[in-house]
Amino acid sequence: MGAMDLEDLKQLSILRSQIDSQTVEENMDDEFDSVSPEDELVDVLSIMRSSKLHEIPVVEGGKFLGMVSYGTIMKRKNLSLETKARTLMDNVPTISLDTPLTEVAEHMMSSNARQLPVVKGNRVIGIISRADLVKWVSTIRQLKEIRVWEIMSDVVEYVRPDDKLEDALDIMRRLDVRTIPVLNGNKDVYGIIGMKEVINYNYREKNRQTVGELTGVKAPVELDVGSLCVENPFTIGWEDDLGTAATIMAENDISTLPVVEEDRLVGIITRYDVIELMAACRERDVVFVQITGLEDEDRYFMPALDKEIGNELSKIAKIFTPNTFVMHVSKYNSDGASAKYSISGRLTAGGRLFSAKAVDWDLVRTTEELMKKLMGMVSDAKEQRDDHRKRPTR
Repeated sequence: MGAMDLEDLKQLSILRSQIDSQTVEENMDDEFDSVSPEDELVDVLSIMRSSKLHEIPVVEGGKFLGMVSYGTIMKRKNLSLETKARTLMDNVPTISLDTPLTEVAEHMMSSNARQLPVVKGNRVIGIISRADLVKWVSTIRQLKEIRVWEIMSDVVEYVRPDDKLEDALDIMRRLDVRTIPVLNGNKDVYGIIGMKEVINYNYREKNRQTVGELTGVKAPVELDVGSLCVENPFTIGWEDDLGTAATIMAENDISTLPVVEEDRLVGIITRYDVIELMAACRERDVVFVQITGLEDEDRYFMPALDKEIGNELSKIAKIFTPNTFVMHVSKYNSDGASAKYSISGRLTAGGRLFSAKAVDWDLVRTTEELMKKLMGMVSDAKEQRDDHRKRPTR
C-alpha cells in the first residue's frame, strides 16, 4: 500500500480507526522530568542535557504551567543563565486521556511541540511525545508500507563541514528547526548538526556564560560545523518504507534521517513528517492551515494570504483531498530599506506530502508563487497516478 491509497476514504477511515485505537494512556510516560517556575536556566539546561530533552515541562504543585524548549532559548539572545524558567515558558495544548491520537498529532503540529502534557483535572499526570507516537508506526501495515519518498521533505537546506556554526544556527532560527544535514564537497552526507550538539559543547556551569554565547551569538559561532556535528549519521534510502525509518528512529532515539540515493542527499524525513501524516488522517470538515514565522508588521497581509491560499487549495481539492497545509515565512534584510521573503510550504493531500519553496521581495507574490508550485506538483502526481492505472496488467 502506498500513501496515495489514503485518498480512498474507506482506507483513510480504516487507518484513522487503527491509529485512534491506541490510547494516550498506553503511549504516555507517567514518569517524566520537570522544572519549577523559579528554577534558573542554568539548572534547566543541565536537566535537559542529562535527560536528552529538547523540551521540558514547567510544573508547580502538580499543575502544568508551560514548556521550556531549545527552540525558545535559541531565539532569545543574550539571556542570563540566572533567567527564571517562568519567563521562558511557551503555552502548548494540554491532552486528556481520551484525546484521540490523530488529534494529539494535530496539536503537536499546531504548537510545533516535541511533547505535550497529559492532564487530569488540573494536574499533569504524564507526557506524550513525538517519539512515543512514532515508535509503534511499524506495527500498522497501512503506515509502515508507505515509501519514504512519499512523505519526505525534498526541499532541504544544508551546511558544509567548514561552514561556521553561526551559519547553521541562522538556518535553524530562520526555518524554526533544530537539526540540519552537513554535506561534503561531493554533496554526500557527512553529518548532522543540531541544537543538542551546540548546547552540549557550550554548556559550562562554572563559566556562567550568557545564553547568547550558548546558542551561537558570540564566540562559539567561530567554530566550524565539522568540529561539532555528528559524523556518519544514520540514513535511509528513498525507496525504503516508513516502517524501517520509524524503527531506526525509535531504536536509536533520533528525530531526523537524511534520505539518500547512492549516498547523495535527496531529502529529509523526521518524526514531524510522521506526525503530520497521522494528523492528516484526522476526520475534519476543513483543511488544517497554519502559517508560522510571520512578523507582526506583516500580519496586515493576512487577508490577502488567506485568499491566495484558499483559492489554490480549492483547485487542489478537485484533484486530491487536501488535509493539512503548513507555511513558514522567513524574512531577510529586515533592518534595511526592503525585505526579501523566503517561504516554504508543506501540503498533505491524497496521502502524499508535497513541499516547495519560493523567494521574492513581495510577501503576497511569494505566497502566490509557492501555491502555484504546489498546485503543479499535485497535477503532476495526478498524471503519474493516471498513467500507472492505464498500464496493462500481465
